[in-house]
Amino acid sequence: MTLIIAGKVYVDPADRDEFIEGHRTIVEQARKYPGCLDVAISPDPVDAGRVNLFEYWESKEILAAWRAIAPRPTTSIAIRVGEALKHEVSHSGLPFD
Repeated sequence: MTLIIAGKVYVDPADRDEFIEGHRTIVEQARKYPGCLDVAISPDPVDAGRVNLFEYWESKEILAAWRAIAPRPTTSIAIRVGEALKHEVSHSGLPFD
């Protein structure tokens, strides 16, 4: 069963770009990891302090294996608040059917 992890975190708007850049290596390596379907840590276009999180994995076992070896961020910028949820996907289809 595939997994989606989606959510958001808030950082000081002046630190947002550095926060995202500090996660670049994680995103680059995760996207190359077998079983990773997608990962994104990206700026929100409306809220200057918000960072959007998205991960899409083939299985919980693959996600667990990735997390065991994943690099750490290269920044220690504090997250003010955030939330992310893991979703187990039982069906996928075209978005506008």
